[in-house]
Amino acid sequence: MERPTLVYDGDCGICTKAARLIGDTARSEGRRLRVPTDADVVAFQHADLAALGTTAERAEYELLWIEDGRVHGGAQAVAGLLIHAGGFWRPLGLITRVPPFRWIAHGMYRLIANNRHRLPGGTPACALPAAERPSAR
Repeated sequence: MERPTLVYDGDCGICTKAARLIGDTARSEGRRLRVPTDADVVAFQHADLAALGTTAERAEYELLWIEDGRVHGGAQAVAGLLIHAGGFWRPLGLITRVPPFRWIAHGMYRLIANNRHRLPGGTPACALPAAERPSAR
């Protein structure tokens, strides 16, 4: 069975910092793990998105969690990561999958994602379409 994959926006400072706190990326940099997982963590700019069953347009729009051939986006991607991490993270991920918590999580995710370039750690690249970002050049 293949490991799950978390796909994030490598041009976004917030996304990149968050990705460094989880999985193999955190272990290789010697950081204290906040969300332990053995999932592959990859920037969409460096991923084979077709092989993962998704598109650049979707990966640009939201965080993706790919497991067992299913692609979950946004808040549900975060839920998948938390469930997979286990421990005390699992109940949080499970509750994020059921209404009304699902709706609340979705709203919070969209609010943050749509304004990430304005948040501390955000970069101007976060506000640009993928074709105009530094990684596209």
